Amino acid sequence: MTDAPPVTAQQLHATGLVRTYGTGPRAVHALRGVDLVARPGELVVVRGRSGSGKTTLLHALGGLEPLDAGTVRLGDTEVSALPERELLRLRRERVAYVFQSFGLLPVLSAAENVEVPLRLRGVGAAERSGRVAAALDAVGLTPHARQRPGELSGGQQQRVAVARALVTRPTLLLADEPTAQLDSETAVAVMEVLVALVRTGSTAAVVTTHDPLIAERADRVLELHSGRLT
Repeated sequence: MTDAPPVTAQQLHATGLVRTYGTGPRAVHALRGVDLVARPGELVVVRGRSGSGKTTLLHALGGLEPLDAGTVRLGDTEVSALPERELLRLRRERVAYVFQSFGLLPVLSAAENVEVPLRLRGVGAAERSGRVAAALDAVGLTPHARQRPGELSGGQQQRVAVARALVTRPTLLLADEPTAQLDSETAVAVMEVLVALVRTGSTAAVVTTHDPLIAERADRVLELHSGRLT
């Protein structure tokens, strides 16, 4: 359990998160009363075995997963109580995700995929262009800006997903094994980009990873075992 200091304007504060799949003796207790705090400018790493509940936790923090009990607050917004329309707005404007499935649109180029969240926010064309170019450059994909996901390797697709998250300058960044499909050199580069975003002081990040390079740069490393954080 983590300490719970006074909530700041952009602080993530989760309390008593419970999520169970199924009933009876076959029930899977993915989260068992999880408490977690992540402050702006802070990188929190969550480690644990496959099936320990890490992805469920990230989904719950970002409003993608309903809870059986507990609350998630982002600043003064109670994420866990928002109706679907407000959740969509929150995810569009304040939360960015990097998940293992990439979630790229196959008919769009790398640059167009990165641009999508800016279009949804109504950002002007000139600013979109500059921010997309900067994000792709940060992950080393400028030469591949016009290629579609099917023309990219798995590692390159993951970097597009990272660039798409960076370009929004989010309040909260949630990343699920963001370097899992990258070679060591690229993983280091992507890690530095993620750390740099957090160190601006306006983004709180919760990252699940087995990568010791990310864990070494974290402000806190938590272990999730059988649905409980330690």
